[in-house]
Amino acid sequence: MTTPAGSGAGFGSVSWWGLSPALDLQAESPPVNPDLQADTEHGTPQLNVLLLGSVDGRHLLRTLASVELWSPRRFRFYVLENNLEAVARHMLIFSLALEDPEKMGLQERSEAFLEVWGNTLLRPPVAAFVRAQADRLAHLVPEPDSLAEQLPWISLGALKFRERDVLEAVFRFWAGGEKGPEAFPMSRLWDSRLRHYLGSRYDARRGVSDWDLHMKLHDRGARVIHIHEFRRWRDTGVAFELRDSSAYHVPNRTLASGRLLSHCGERVAARGYWGDIATGPFVAFGIEADDENLLRTSNAQPIKTAGEITLHNVTKLFRALTAWGRPRASEGNPMEVPGEEDGTREPARGPASFTIYFLPLHSSQTLHHKTCYKGQFQLLYVACGYLVDLRQEQLQAFTARVGELAQAAGFAPQPGARPSETFARFYKSRDSAFVCTDSVAEPGPPTPEVLVPPPGVMDLLPEVLVSPHEARNPLSEDLIQPLQGRTPHPVPLQLPSESQVSFSQALTPPTGSQTSKPESDWIPRNQVPHL
Repeated sequence: MTTPAGSGAGFGSVSWWGLSPALDLQAESPPVNPDLQADTEHGTPQLNVLLLGSVDGRHLLRTLASVELWSPRRFRFYVLENNLEAVARHMLIFSLALEDPEKMGLQERSEAFLEVWGNTLLRPPVAAFVRAQADRLAHLVPEPDSLAEQLPWISLGALKFRERDVLEAVFRFWAGGEKGPEAFPMSRLWDSRLRHYLGSRYDARRGVSDWDLHMKLHDRGARVIHIHEFRRWRDTGVAFELRDSSAYHVPNRTLASGRLLSHCGERVAARGYWGDIATGPFVAFGIEADDENLLRTSNAQPIKTAGEITLHNVTKLFRALTAWGRPRASEGNPMEVPGEEDGTREPARGPASFTIYFLPLHSSQTLHHKTCYKGQFQLLYVACGYLVDLRQEQLQAFTARVGELAQAAGFAPQPGARPSETFARFYKSRDSAFVCTDSVAEPGPPTPEVLVPPPGVMDLLPEVLVSPHEARNPLSEDLIQPLQGRTPHPVPLQLPSESQVSFSQALTPPTGSQTSKPESDWIPRNQVPHL
């Protein structure tokens, strides 16, 4: 049976890459207020950002690579995901981005990033790097002191002990704890997903790919995605082919996740590929560029592919990150360091200038109860996406609903914000009052409600950026309103799926309240679930 258009089934149940262009979060944040944001220990203004479902760290990478454009700041990124495999990928991606240049050159790091981030199959050298890094991280996760010494920019202190155990198990699987390609037969899993997604259109999949690219992605601004690279990704899952196609044959285990499925009338735990098979990893770094020459066209065709633009942008980001520990040269003399003579030399920027705090899964419902998080965030980022499978009227309906909810919560559209079909930007004025239609018995902030889009739009929501005017606004005031005059029972915010589970969670017997999406009820008859 053909998957109906607009169902969002091509997105899957877990996100591995961002479906919106990377942002410099400093450009979205309020102006620096030293009185509110000063770091007493270092004397430098601090930016605290809460990111819900950012998935791949693209916004963090671009923000850190763009620090030279702004006044000095220290960064605290609080990252909340809905599965621990995404947390593990964050850690792996940043380990790669900050790898010692003497051990791994710029081009090698950039190409390895593209493969790990967006390809289902890896070259053997890249697969070997993933195994080595995963083994290292598996040993560091249960050792807080060693982790703080070797990776001071990572904090796992907020995670529960069980979550750290699962995180360690994820790294051990990546490191090859289960040997052989049959532990994760990526090519077969990809083809099974594709057959289910296309149904009777499978034999005409090339025509379907061409239609989706031209009538949906190109119409939504992603015109630089070339038909050949999109076809290749739809067929094989290999988005970035930087070498001969025969070089890519090792399954990318970082794209594996667990899920509870129905098989012969029973719920079983299965490891598989449950990510995007509709849009691809081209949007995050591949459709925008600071160099307009990369976006030029000839005979109405882009002269560069999305893959080439992605490699250019990632290489530029990694070059900026590599240069962090070096002092900034003055404009007049490239060998002169500003402030060297008068003792006001600007502090070098490096990994010590930022920290990524990973928060417990599904903790969005409880953060506002914790005193340590109240008044801490100058910027709130809620990730959603950019999907092929959604109709334009669905996007418009949810965009309007987001505006209504933001206004009811005391937010207003950001003045002077440039028009965007991808991001919705709001700010909270100093005098605005929080509007809540439901009261609570106990003192304190009101119980947050779930942000629920109209029916049929659960898989794609325009991304939301919220900038409180003052850093002291409590988190509970962000996006917290019941819908249609009713007060739903409080449940954790799902980002972006309800049936995604980690490996260890998948092995837990399901409860009567658990339900699965239509796709989760299907397993090929000739395929045994990979546990």
